[in-house]
Amino acid sequence: MATLFDVAAEAGVSHQTVSRVVNGDPTVRPATKAKVDAAVEKLSYRPSLTARALASRKTRSIGLISTGFPFYGPSSTMHGFNGAARRAGYQVSMATLDGDDARAVQQAVDAFVGQAVAAIVLIAPDAEALEVLRSSRVAVPLVTADSVAEDGHHTVSIDQAAGAELAVEHLASLGHRSVAHVAGPEAWMDGRDRERGWRDACGRLGLDAGPLLRGDWTPASGHRLGLELAERGDVTAVFCANDQMALGAVHAFCDAGLEVPRDVSIVGFDDVPEAAHFLPPLTTVRQDFEALGRRIMDTVEAVLAGDDEAVDAVLPELVVRRSTAPPRR
Repeated sequence: MATLFDVAAEAGVSHQTVSRVVNGDPTVRPATKAKVDAAVEKLSYRPSLTARALASRKTRSIGLISTGFPFYGPSSTMHGFNGAARRAGYQVSMATLDGDDARAVQQAVDAFVGQAVAAIVLIAPDAEALEVLRSSRVAVPLVTADSVAEDGHHTVSIDQAAGAELAVEHLASLGHRSVAHVAGPEAWMDGRDRERGWRDACGRLGLDAGPLLRGDWTPASGHRLGLELAERGDVTAVFCANDQMALGAVHAFCDAGLEVPRDVSIVGFDDVPEAAHFLPPLTTVRQDFEALGRRIMDTVEAVLAGDDEAVDAVLPELVVRRSTAPPRR
C-alpha cells in the first residue's frame, strides 16, 4: 500500500506538501496540487483516518461501549450503528463488555478519551453503565441509547412504554380483561419501560394487571414462568417482554396441555426474525433496531456539528400474527 512518502517522491514534493493537498489546504499552488493529485491517482494512495486526524486536530473515530451484545436488540442496534458510521467515514472502536461492571465501563471511557475519539456512544441496557458514563464528565460528546434525557449527554431511543401499550391494547380489543406480564430483568431500562407501559395501559383500559413474573430474557425463563402461569388456571392473556421468553411461554402452555391461542393468547416484544416462524407465529411488537443504530449515528453527526436539538423517540409497531385470539367463553 502506498504511503504519503511514496506520493511525495512520485510528485517531487515534500511529504508536508502532500499532507496539505490531501487535507484540502487552499494555499497550495494549483500546479503543485495537480502533481500531487496525479501521484495519488497513479499510486492509488488512500490517506489514513489517523493521519487526517493529526493534520486537522480532529478525529474520525467514535468509541462504542455495549454491555448487551448477546441479545438481539443491542446486537442489531450496534450493527446498524457500525454501518452508518462506516458510511459517514468514521472508524468505530468497540468495547463490548460482559456485564455492567462499573470499573470496566470507566476503563473503556478512559481508553477512548486517550484515543481522542470524536464522541462516545453507549448501547447498554443497564442503568449502572449509563450512570458511569454520565458521571465521567468527559470532554467529548456522549450519545446514549436510552429513554432518559439529562443534561450532559444526548439520547436516542425506541419508545418501549408505547410498544407495551400497543400489546395490551391489542389484547383488550380481543376481549381479554386481564393481562399477565412476563417481565425482563429489573436492572434493564427497557424492561422497566415495558413494565410501566403494561401497567399504564391496563389502568387506562380498566384491565386487571397481573400477575407479574420476572424472567431473564431467555426462553428457559419464559418456559419456567409459563408453567407457573398455566398452573393458575385463570390466565387468558400474557404479554412477554421479549420474543425469546414468549417462545418459552408458548412451549410451557403446550406442555401443560393448553393451546395457544385457543386457551391463552401470547404477545412478545422485538419481532426477532424467528418470530414469524414460531408455532403459532407470534404476535409481537416490532422494533427497528437497525434504524435506531442509524439514528444514533445521525445524532452523533448533528452533535459534532453543533446541533443540540433533541431527537424524537422511534415508535414501535404491533405485528399481529396467530398467537392471539379472543378468550374462550
